Amino acid sequence: MTSDSHEGVADPERALMLAYVPAEKRPALTTLWRLDERLGGVVGSTRETMIGHIRLAWWREALEALDMKGAPAEPLLRDVAAHILPKGISGAELAELEAGWAMLLETDPPDPEAIAAHGRARGRPLFSLAARLLVGSEDEMAAIAGEGWALADLSYRLLDPAGRTMARRLAAERLRGVAGRRWPAPLRPLGMLAALARRDAASEAAVRRQGAPGRVARMLAHRFTGR
Repeated sequence: MTSDSHEGVADPERALMLAYVPAEKRPALTTLWRLDERLGGVVGSTRETMIGHIRLAWWREALEALDMKGAPAEPLLRDVAAHILPKGISGAELAELEAGWAMLLETDPPDPEAIAAHGRARGRPLFSLAARLLVGSEDEMAAIAGEGWALADLSYRLLDPAGRTMARRLAAERLRGVAGRRWPAPLRPLGMLAALARRDAASEAAVRRQGAPGRVARMLAHRFTGR
């Protein structure tokens, strides 16, 4: 498989968000979200902590190596090299996402410190990098929203009720920092996810019905209003 494969993301709501990204920027954004999904998949499929750390470390080192040599025969890394690096984002910057996922392997279930750190180390850089791909520079509102979004997303990955509640409480705190602000049009794809995260942070459900009509309607409302 070559680097022009343009595989999509698995998450239906992220796929909808990406549909509203300008066509010329979509391959880079799609690749960024695929990378986040891949790292999350490593954690989600890991039963032994050491094996999980080894697998995540492989991705971190492989991403860092892209700054010094060509991509290996791994389709996602080839897409990173083809679509993200030419936009001025380095492999080392992408490798920072690994730390956010690695924190979840330290304790089972993750303790409050690991949950909060996951939001900072995964969501903040993920949305900051996405903002750079969308508008050419980082955006503090997007970074804060990314932290809250990651915490809300994490709450549905946790089986521990106390951890789930903690993640949602922290998500709500972070997202209050951007509540009521109008997102500029170029950043609204990210705002679509933040709008859902605010709903998720207030939820008590153990599962979410991704792609449900109400959730899609909320995303589209944000796309057209910025709120």
